[in-house]
Amino acid sequence: MAAIQNETTKPIRILITDRIAQEGINLLSTRLPEAQIDERLGLKPEQLKAVIGNYTALIVRSETQVTSDILAAATRLKIVGRAGVGVDNIDTQAATRQGIMVVNSPTGNTIAAAEHTIAMLMALARHIPAANSSTKAGKWEKGRFLGVEVRCKVLGIIGLGKVGTEVARRAQAVEMQVMAFDPFVSREQARKVGVTMLCMEEVLKQADFVTLHASLTCGPNGTRGFIGACELQLIKPGARLINCARGGLIDEEALLNALNENRLAGVALDVFSQEPIRDNAVLKQLLADERVIVTPHLGASTEEAQIGVATDVAEQIVSVLRGDFPRAVVNAPLLLQRQGQMNGRCCR
Repeated sequence: MAAIQNETTKPIRILITDRIAQEGINLLSTRLPEAQIDERLGLKPEQLKAVIGNYTALIVRSETQVTSDILAAATRLKIVGRAGVGVDNIDTQAATRQGIMVVNSPTGNTIAAAEHTIAMLMALARHIPAANSSTKAGKWEKGRFLGVEVRCKVLGIIGLGKVGTEVARRAQAVEMQVMAFDPFVSREQARKVGVTMLCMEEVLKQADFVTLHASLTCGPNGTRGFIGACELQLIKPGARLINCARGGLIDEEALLNALNENRLAGVALDVFSQEPIRDNAVLKQLLADERVIVTPHLGASTEEAQIGVATDVAEQIVSVLRGDFPRAVVNAPLLLQRQGQMNGRCCR
């Protein structure tokens, strides 16, 4: 923190490039009255690169791509705050190399994401979007929209973290049987919340509904394309798949093939590999299928969640700029390792 404290003679400037709740901005203004806070929404990459060198802190959501190219120009930047959970739009390795902290808000939108998942599950089970469109069009197709009850059905959760656990609790409330796969969660931990922990293959084979709640990571052991052709072959015939986590978790071309082969009864997607979808041919074909329910990345879009993530990140920005350590540093181990290497010793 010494480097941050030595910068006190320079003015604090905070840049916000994606829309966040006003409560977060108000907190920054109150706690850092000396700071200049600039809201510049929708900056293009070249515009952000041109101005980022003037700022001490950057706050984003999922729209702004904080690339290594932009971070290289961020000569004064101390912290990047992500008002939300996923940080796949931030090059954390590049930030680490430059000693820039990356923080997120891991709990602010947990309930919102869990509730949206359950809403999508119910919509799939009862064909609500298609029935709504049909009825509004003046039709009365009662026999066409035969649904299924979720009671006694098996819900398979891929990723039993904060959101996955809250989804499990809500599914249990409607009498679903819940099983999960998560290599970072023990069977005992899962048992405490009434969830049966199984291997990935067994979850896919047994679940009537599969919901994804993993983070998106790259590399040989990353989760990008985690649900691909092989996994979709394993899924129980007639099952329904839900993704309210990160778009890149599913190989969307393989998903389209699974639908065309009638191996899935339905799919609900809140997230996509390309957002907005625009001219993505595979995604446009997915959206054209009536068995596919879509929403425009609404998992965290509640009033309560937006206030929560904005104030959480704002508090962490204040902590760092006041010389303290924030509570949710995504790249903390890497930063400590880098500092240890610079000091000529290993960090254990």
